Amino acid sequence: MLAKAWEVLLLFLIPIGGGIPGGVVLAQKHGFSWQIMTLLYFISDVILAILFEPCLLLFLRYSKNIPRLARVRDALAKSTSRTVSQYGINPGPFSLIMITFGTDPMTGRSVAKAANHGFLTGWTLTIIGDMLFFLVLMASTLWLNNILGDGTLTAVIIMVLMIAVPPLVRRIMGKTK
Repeated sequence: MLAKAWEVLLLFLIPIGGGIPGGVVLAQKHGFSWQIMTLLYFISDVILAILFEPCLLLFLRYSKNIPRLARVRDALAKSTSRTVSQYGINPGPFSLIMITFGTDPMTGRSVAKAANHGFLTGWTLTIIGDMLFFLVLMASTLWLNNILGDGTLTAVIIMVLMIAVPPLVRRIMGKTK
């Protein structure tokens, strides 16, 4: 059982792409309940926080002295500024949660850091947003897998939707303004 949980956790640790749908399908195949899947995903978020935070802090520290890193930092700051501007100059907790829900945990934490949230508060808000995203994706994956009965096809469809739907929604929303 522990080896199977480890396999699912490893898939959840993939920061982009098919980690969630693949992990959910594998967890379902192993007979894990949705609660166990959620716990494993939460553990993956905690591991991400422990690994990403030092990288973020080191990057910020060294970008002060290394011109190439400073350019990357400035580009990321500009991108973050555009994201934050949609939610107000200094986004509150709900906005920070929604930023993570709509992007990814690394972006969410970077925005939380830019909004002067420390490790605990910043990662709490980030993980809440990511867990909400996970719950939506898990429910969608389980539902579709129950209909199709093919885990591979389900994971592929969910991944395609994860990539295609957000730009489509942004495009539609942009036309309605």
